[in-house]
Amino acid sequence: MDLSIEQQEIIVTLEAIVSQIKLFLMASYWWSLAYRRCHSIVQHATRKGYSMKAKIPKQIEDLHDIISISDQTCIDNLRMCRNAFARLCYILENLGGLSNTKNVHVSEQVAVFLTILAHHKKNVTVKHDFKRLGFTISRIFNKVLIALLSLHTLFLVNPEPIRDDCKNERWKWFKGCLGALDGIYIPMRVRLADKARYRNKKGNISVNVLGVCDINMKYVYILTGWKGLAADSKVLRDTITRQNGLKVPNGNYTLSCHLKKLTCLSFHGH
Repeated sequence: MDLSIEQQEIIVTLEAIVSQIKLFLMASYWWSLAYRRCHSIVQHATRKGYSMKAKIPKQIEDLHDIISISDQTCIDNLRMCRNAFARLCYILENLGGLSNTKNVHVSEQVAVFLTILAHHKKNVTVKHDFKRLGFTISRIFNKVLIALLSLHTLFLVNPEPIRDDCKNERWKWFKGCLGALDGIYIPMRVRLADKARYRNKKGNISVNVLGVCDINMKYVYILTGWKGLAADSKVLRDTITRQNGLKVPNGNYTLSCHLKKLTCLSFHGH
């Protein structure tokens, strides 16, 4: 259809305006992309990413607060004084085979292990306290436990009976005694279906552990694995009847503090 000259001029003018708008929008789009790209590069350059080196000073400071301030602080956190902690680290490193890893020193490994045992802490809590990964905490605990178990020949002793010439005011009245035994409930976490069997007489979820010590408070025998529901008499019976159980020579005996009364247990024939 035929258009007048005036209409043709209007159409040309509109096409020119539209083309200018397209050019403006395209320029704005590319300018926005360039700005965002430059902004991301600057942020990446100034942002502090994850770095083990950045965490080391904080880890050292936290470990220092636990084991180096005072004996009382060390006892509160690890249940032992600084001297005992240093000796334990030395024994585990030189006799138990515990060694430094790339990022964790022996003293920190032992501190992690003792913190979990002393306060029954969860992995998620310990990893926050020591600024470590949960996997690292789990691996440290298992390494220290294996090293400690390898020292059983050092810590488990053969008891000597009390002689007639004993001058110890506490033990000289018990001639032939090898030491004392007692049981303890150790809290633990079990599945919901097993809680009834692990609930002890105090209503807590635990295992019933029996320990035997000589007169110098050194362990002679330890039996664990019995559920909290098990009676002390049942645990003791298992202790003296199993193949690798507690053996008491004829003529000797072991004291037991049961129900707040001192009793004498003699196992003749073992």
